[in-house]
Amino acid sequence: MKVMVIVKANPDSEAGVMPSEEILTDMGKYNEELVKAGILLAGEGLHPSSKGARVMFSGANRTVTDGPFAETKELIAGFWLWQVNSMAEAIEWVKRCPCPMQESELEIRPIFAAEDFGAAFTPELKEQEERIRAEAEKLQNS
Repeated sequence: MKVMVIVKANPDSEAGVMPSEEILTDMGKYNEELVKAGILLAGEGLHPSSKGARVMFSGANRTVTDGPFAETKELIAGFWLWQVNSMAEAIEWVKRCPCPMQESELEIRPIFAAEDFGAAFTPELKEQEERIRAEAEKLQNS
């Protein structure tokens, strides 16, 4: 199963406080362990919400709101995408993670797989998704 591990933002990350060399070193070692275990698919840190934007959809209307955004506890400071065998395995790996910031909260969320959509995910839609993924991967590798 694929999961997204979400590093929640805090006041420091929203203020643009950068991690120390020690934290970067510890996280680098941890990421190497994830790679060696065949778990890590992707992972990135995010700039503060002050550098971002939100787009609200309401029917045909689109409203853009520039950051920063008020509720720090609802914001994301970074993420990993992992391939694991179970939620229990993901939890065990998260428990081994060095603390990404002085105060940190990590959230684990399963990613939908094609079979989760049932009959609505028709063979044509599955073929389209496979084609899109292959094209995206080809572009990334060129």
